[in-house]
Amino acid sequence: MALYAYKGVGPGGRNVNGVREAESPKALRQLMRKDGVVVTESALSRGGKATSSAAGLSREVRLGEVLSRVSVSDVAAFTRQMATLLRAGIPLAETLGALADQIEKVRFKVVVNQVKNAVNEGASLADSLAKHPRAFNDLYVSMVRAGEAAGNLDDVLGRLADFMEASQRLKSRVTGALIYPAIMVLVCAGIMTILMVYVVPEITRMFVQQGKTLKWNTALLIAVSGFMGKYLLFLVIGTIGAIAGFVAWTRSAGGRPVWHRLILQMPLIGPLLRMVAVARFARTLGTMLQSGVPMLRSLEISREVIGNVIIKKAIDDARVAVQEGESLALTLKKSKHFPASMIHMVAVGERAGELEQMLTRVADAYDAEVEAKVTRVTTALEPLMLVVMGAAVGFIVISILTPMMDLAKLGSPRGR
Repeated sequence: MALYAYKGVGPGGRNVNGVREAESPKALRQLMRKDGVVVTESALSRGGKATSSAAGLSREVRLGEVLSRVSVSDVAAFTRQMATLLRAGIPLAETLGALADQIEKVRFKVVVNQVKNAVNEGASLADSLAKHPRAFNDLYVSMVRAGEAAGNLDDVLGRLADFMEASQRLKSRVTGALIYPAIMVLVCAGIMTILMVYVVPEITRMFVQQGKTLKWNTALLIAVSGFMGKYLLFLVIGTIGAIAGFVAWTRSAGGRPVWHRLILQMPLIGPLLRMVAVARFARTLGTMLQSGVPMLRSLEISREVIGNVIIKKAIDDARVAVQEGESLALTLKKSKHFPASMIHMVAVGERAGELEQMLTRVADAYDAEVEAKVTRVTTALEPLMLVVMGAAVGFIVISILTPMMDLAKLGSPRGR
């Protein structure tokens, strides 16, 4: 066994260091983890002293920290567990310590330990979380702050966990439904490229050598195949460049509004993306209002979960109108970007004093409708893509077989 000098974070969040025998840096981390210490740096040691400076310390943990991003799922699970422990009457600092001990990802573990230390020093949980915006966004911090002010932090954390899990579930469903069509497009493009660049030239070479006048489809196939074979590298570079330029334009200040407005006007994609945005807005606003966050602040934060700048502008206008005393339903109706059914339900919720619950129902209804529409669209796309692929392959086969049959007729005794 080798002797390693190490530095790390102890159970109480304090910095620790020492020397310990282990077979490898990985084994050292496992041994120290059993003692509640997360190793951040390690190096071979002689006589209890590190043989290298801090610059030469093992980078395995640092690389792990870079790769192990704090995901929404990690934060949602952490939030759910914190709500459960607080409901059981466990103090906040002890709850944070217990959760930090069971977190596997080093980066998230360090964040939670820092939050726990700040709480132990007298800071509020919201202020402690706000120091780590990459893990806890404004929505999260604002809801926690409202829960601390109202004295119902455990309930707020439970709603926040529900919100994050529902949002992640919708995202996973949409992403999962689109993976198959995307793979199909890539596979079809790859197959067609191989056919046109490598297979077709070998088969059609005999037609060119015969010097016979070819039909338009065969001539077109040979021309396209020759062009792709000659300029394939330029086509690939040009395609990548065009995609990169298009993406840059859609993210620019001038191109983003034009592109987002165009997306909303597309026949199938537009209504679907509008519904996704409405569902996310309604769920976010409803969750924040239920947690005690003021209406204007809730609208300000809710707009940040929307990716489309056109709908963001409509929410901004609604916030200004609400600040001036108008009802939320009326301001959303004026924007013409929100469905009539949602506006009606919001109006009923405002009159009955149950806006929060009504927004949650709107979100549930639209989440279900989004899932159904995505399923229908992907179900329709699969046979359509097969038809397109079959038509392309059929065109190639017919363009090749027709002149081959003509040559066979010319070579037969009857053809002579």
